[in-house]
Amino acid sequence: MFSVPQSSKSEFLDKARQAREERKGHKEKEKAATQIQALVRRFLCRCRLQKQTRKEVDDYFQLSEAGTTKRNALSIFKIARKLLFIYRLEDKMRFEKLCRAILASMEVENEPKVWYVSLALSKDLTIPWLKQIKDVLWICCQLLKNLKPDILQDNKLVTLYLTMLVTFTDTSTWRIVRGKGEALRPALTRICENIMGHLNQKGFYSTLQILLTNGLARSKPSLSKGTLTAIFSLSLRPVIAAHFSENLLRSFLLHIMSVPAVVSHLSVLTPECMALIQTHDLLRKFILFLSREEQCLDICVCLEGSHSLCLLGNLIQLGYLNEKVLEEEANHFVKDLTDMLSYCQRYVSQKKSNLTHWHPVLGWFSQTVDYGLNESMPLVTKQLQHLWGVSVIRTLFSDVLSKKLESQESTPPPPQPSTSQNNLPVKNLFKRAFQKSASVRNILKPVGGKRVDSAEVQKVCSICVLYQTTLSTLTQIRLQILTGLTHLDDLLPKLWAFICELGPQGGLKLFMECLNNDTEESKQLLAMLMLFCDCSRHLITILDDIEVYEEQTSFKIEELITISSFLNTFVYKMIWDGILENAKGEKLELFHSVHGWLMVLYERDCRRRFTPDDHWLRKDLKPSLLFQELEKGKKRAQLLLQYIPHVIPHKNRVLLFRNIVTKEKESLGLVETSSASPHVTHITIRRSRMLEDGYDQLRRLPVNSIKGVIRVKFVNDLGVDEAGIDQDGVFKEFLEEIIKKVFNPALNLFKTTSGNERLYPSPTSYIHENHLQLFEFVGKMLGKAVYEGIVVDVPFASFFLSQVLGHHHSTFYSSIDELPSLDSEFYKNLTSIKRYDGDVGDLGLTLSYDEDVMGQLVCHELIPGGKTMPVTNENKISYIHLMAHFRMHTQIKEQTAAFIRGFRNIINPEWLHMFSTPEVQRLISGDNAEIDLDDLKKHTVYYGGFHSSHRVIIWLWDILSSDFNAEERAMFLKFVTSCSRPPLLGFAYLKPPFSIRCVEVSDDQDTGDTLGSVLRGFFTIRKKEPGGRLPTSSTCFNLLKLPNYSKKSILRDKLRYAISMNTGFELS
Repeated sequence: MFSVPQSSKSEFLDKARQAREERKGHKEKEKAATQIQALVRRFLCRCRLQKQTRKEVDDYFQLSEAGTTKRNALSIFKIARKLLFIYRLEDKMRFEKLCRAILASMEVENEPKVWYVSLALSKDLTIPWLKQIKDVLWICCQLLKNLKPDILQDNKLVTLYLTMLVTFTDTSTWRIVRGKGEALRPALTRICENIMGHLNQKGFYSTLQILLTNGLARSKPSLSKGTLTAIFSLSLRPVIAAHFSENLLRSFLLHIMSVPAVVSHLSVLTPECMALIQTHDLLRKFILFLSREEQCLDICVCLEGSHSLCLLGNLIQLGYLNEKVLEEEANHFVKDLTDMLSYCQRYVSQKKSNLTHWHPVLGWFSQTVDYGLNESMPLVTKQLQHLWGVSVIRTLFSDVLSKKLESQESTPPPPQPSTSQNNLPVKNLFKRAFQKSASVRNILKPVGGKRVDSAEVQKVCSICVLYQTTLSTLTQIRLQILTGLTHLDDLLPKLWAFICELGPQGGLKLFMECLNNDTEESKQLLAMLMLFCDCSRHLITILDDIEVYEEQTSFKIEELITISSFLNTFVYKMIWDGILENAKGEKLELFHSVHGWLMVLYERDCRRRFTPDDHWLRKDLKPSLLFQELEKGKKRAQLLLQYIPHVIPHKNRVLLFRNIVTKEKESLGLVETSSASPHVTHITIRRSRMLEDGYDQLRRLPVNSIKGVIRVKFVNDLGVDEAGIDQDGVFKEFLEEIIKKVFNPALNLFKTTSGNERLYPSPTSYIHENHLQLFEFVGKMLGKAVYEGIVVDVPFASFFLSQVLGHHHSTFYSSIDELPSLDSEFYKNLTSIKRYDGDVGDLGLTLSYDEDVMGQLVCHELIPGGKTMPVTNENKISYIHLMAHFRMHTQIKEQTAAFIRGFRNIINPEWLHMFSTPEVQRLISGDNAEIDLDDLKKHTVYYGGFHSSHRVIIWLWDILSSDFNAEERAMFLKFVTSCSRPPLLGFAYLKPPFSIRCVEVSDDQDTGDTLGSVLRGFFTIRKKEPGGRLPTSSTCFNLLKLPNYSKKSILRDKLRYAISMNTGFELS
């Protein structure tokens, strides 16, 4: 009856809880309000204090400037303490005034109480003063980081803060230590060291690095001489104070010596600093510090790629400027540079990614774009160039260059036989050649005798490793490096002499052993060979024929023969012994280096012979074995054919080429088999419009149809078929006639070179409306002739054939070397500019070429704006190469491309890689050797009653061998086959075979062989005396039609007349 309802109870409890929470919230609000009030009061108090303090500071400086109060050290100390207590960035102006006040106090004469530094001697103030000066100097450092020296106002502040740092890190300017105060110097010096130690811990060197980089990492430095001297002196003080401890040397290298081109700027702006470096022997200390591998790696890792390169440049320039130290510490110096370059190389390879940036020295890799660094890179590159400059090379290679090459009594050079490519009426040539030969030396050949583990050999090897690492790391300036290394004429021959002395026998055997060893010693020896090959290849590439053959710059011709033999064997053994198949990294690079040098020599020899017969062949390589391995797909055989096909006899390579063509024909179904016949394309040609009809009907044919069987039917102008056997011979005649027409210079598709009259595309072929389509068609027709093995008498200029083979894309190709094959006189004129001793500018040349084009003078600019750019001594080499490139490439670029396109439609360019340029000419036009009459006799087919024992045939062979000279025999062959040269593989490969037929009547009455005519021919029975008729020929069938003459003398006279008139069908 008296119980409380449940709902009322819960309501009561809820109200009580709410009340409790309200009381708690109220208390928290009161507490928060109290805290906020306290914070605000504290903030306002702080603001009042800061405002009051700033006013006191401002009043102090205002009164001081007005001169109403006299400053003393204690007042400055007190006002500095107040300013430092409230210092913010907004107080920079006040801090500036403080620094000026402190410095001004240090300048007062004979008033010790005014000198700010005098407080350091006060017992009560020493420690507070020391803390204060440390804080002041560190604020100076922080402000210096953000200043731009190229802004005038900032530049003044830089000077101010640097003066503060210079003044309080050394006692030399303190007046307090003068006179009687000298005794105080040790104690005060320790205070300076304490200050420097504190700054170093806080990041003093980073500040100096930023300041130096801001002022120097640009094309024109913005730091004055005084500023740069101050910064460098400051950077050196901690190092000297710590007696060149490793820790501070590390900081100095990391932060100061890695600033781009700092040594270069020091040497120009402050020679006193450079003297300081020499006085303290810093270069030697740097070299020895970095000679410990872990320390060198630590420096490189901290700097990363680009800044490691800057440190490298500074060290190299110091080495260049301190030749004595470089000579004494050469081994350590070389090791340091090699380690740093190797790190840069690894760094670049690790950083390669899709997001790469181009570096002007190291190439492409992922990097943060530092525009200041890129701006200063030309100066860094200039520093690096000292490494391959004459001075450093002479110092490092002193052991090699000091070697005397034995000389023998000088004799005048024998007169050189002139060649079609290179007659030499260049001014002063013989005088220069004689001067070059003033000390004729013995030819260098492998002799052996020098131990490879000797200190001398190890030193030379390590230097070669350095330069090889430089070449593989500084990829963007590789050509500059090679040019520098080849500048000294005697370095490469003496390095070759050094190589010749290595090992028991010298030369090849030692290096072949090195290939099979992975020892460090072997790698260094191979690096020496690699450097020799890279430099020599570069040298021979840039030398012209006069310098190689007549002046014999650097190498004697006999030495080039020895070197080429060594290289040929080395490359052959690397391939044939299976080393190349598994080669990676350094071995693969070595192979390409040796092979590149070998091929430059081989191509030079192909252009102008300097080696003996069969020099390039390997006698121990059996072609039959090679072909067997090629059939089986053996890797070594494929590599041999890819890299050094010249070791295989030419005849065997031609056989291989013909086999490749035959296999392709079989695969395309172009060969007659028992089960199938090839598709035949029929074309009808009017003799009077042979070129036009051939072009219209063949140019649209698919490539495989052109490669296949084409049957030609000739019709006369009335459309009546000509009598003729519809076989390959008619197509051969058509092809020969087409080629004869298109290569006739009168058509102006092709021109002939001056002198030896060899063919190349005419620059003015555009007078034909469809000239590029014609060139493509001509390329296809020539390709078809080569494809079918039909030799055509078309002599090409070698520079044009080189382009057809793709040699002009090679890194070793030089336009100037090929120029004599276009115009030997023009070549002489250009090389005379190269040798011109005076100022080339006096000749009035520009970077342009004036040409008479069909009666009009046309100016071709070699580069954009070239006609206004004069040729000078600095750009004359570029002018020569630009001119040669223009004449042989630019002028006929479109025509050559069209011709190559058509030719390669038929002939796979890879098939021709096994031939040199002259060999391809022989493939097109047959062998340039004398006609082998025995071979011709053996493969001649007789018709119409003639046989090998027939008296007319016996007379014929006797006349050819005894009465005719070589030229007449060539004319005879051309009379019958339309080509004066024999087939490359001999007459067994002449298609159709060489044939001789006995004829009784003229060609227009000839209806072919009959039983009666054959019997009369066989038994020498004549219907009537044929003495009035001349021999005739059907070149399409390689057929000689010979009347049955009664006397040998008549045969000789008639044959001689016929071939000299080249009558063919006309005179029967």
